[in-house]
Amino acid sequence: MAKTGRPPPSPAYILGVGLTKFAKPSARDAADYTELGFEAGIKALLDAGIDYDAVDQGIACYCYGDSTSGQRVFYQFGMTQAPVVNVNNNCATGSTGLWMAREKVGRGAADVVMVVGWEKMARGSLTSPWRDREDPVGRTVQMMVETRGVTDAPVAAQMFGNAAREYMAKYGATAEDFAEIARINHAHSTKNPYSQFRTPYTLSQILSSPTLHHPLTKLQCCPTSDGGAAAIIVSEAFLTAHPHLRPRAILIAGQHLATDAPSLYDRSAISLMGYATTARAATVALAEAGISSPPREEEEEEEENNIRVCELHDCFSANEMITLDALGLCDRGQAHEMVRAGDITYGGRCVVNPSGGLISKGHPLGATGIAQAAEL
Repeated sequence: MAKTGRPPPSPAYILGVGLTKFAKPSARDAADYTELGFEAGIKALLDAGIDYDAVDQGIACYCYGDSTSGQRVFYQFGMTQAPVVNVNNNCATGSTGLWMAREKVGRGAADVVMVVGWEKMARGSLTSPWRDREDPVGRTVQMMVETRGVTDAPVAAQMFGNAAREYMAKYGATAEDFAEIARINHAHSTKNPYSQFRTPYTLSQILSSPTLHHPLTKLQCCPTSDGGAAAIIVSEAFLTAHPHLRPRAILIAGQHLATDAPSLYDRSAISLMGYATTARAATVALAEAGISSPPREEEEEEEENNIRVCELHDCFSANEMITLDALGLCDRGQAHEMVRAGDITYGGRCVVNPSGGLISKGHPLGATGIAQAAEL
């Protein structure tokens, strides 16, 4: 097992999940964050078959909102004096909330933890309201400027577009390969009633949509979104005490939260997008689940160990490409071959982002990671 410095937690289970429809920000009938969190949370409680009185702790996940917005949402479920923690960890906010819930349950701090994530966002590219302090990603942006220069395109599109350019130069991928990722995700979203966009596009339409930063076009980039998601995490002891709920419980077999390695600043555009972080998290989580690495085609007889479905963070098609590599779903530098073979959709080796992914489903930051778990 990959070393993390301590043993894995005791078993923890997802007992119920809930989602709202993801929607374009500032729509005329847009729900407030209180409604988004409440709808997702009530659905999760109903799905779990429990009352809020059973919840020991709450975790509220959001990036854009005032401090203690979590308490405002959770008080709608009941004022039980259960502690509520507010989490802001950028695009990993919802995933961080799930990790915290599992840690709490698995380390014996709680038997039932409710995680609710939401976002009520502004239209357009993400910006920071802070102008009187250092930007936390300032060093990352500076490395991009030093190695790749800067344009008028949104900074995130430049960073991920640069990673795509490096992938093309090193491994032979083409602009069509990145567009095909987006085409597949848009096609998947047509089956997801919660998706922000549900329109399929041809490869030609995706390639001909406005270019943000070559090879990335508009239809290869996730939108900002309003939406909510929730999950109920419970312990083995809770299920033992409530055996009628066990059939609906899903074991969290492996999980890991990681941050950047020194390679972040090795002047590679791919490294700059957190390749080592993803690789580390995947290695530890897979080992914890008893899978040393995702089996390749020649190992397909080992059905119980094969990864057949994956929800990953495709904020841009470029990130899906490099994440396929980092997760070990293919040999390094071969993700585009996996795309070309049809191995990331139905009928292929692993269905990636059946929800439509961030590109089509939407990306309300605080809800995204929880929504991915709900999809699975």
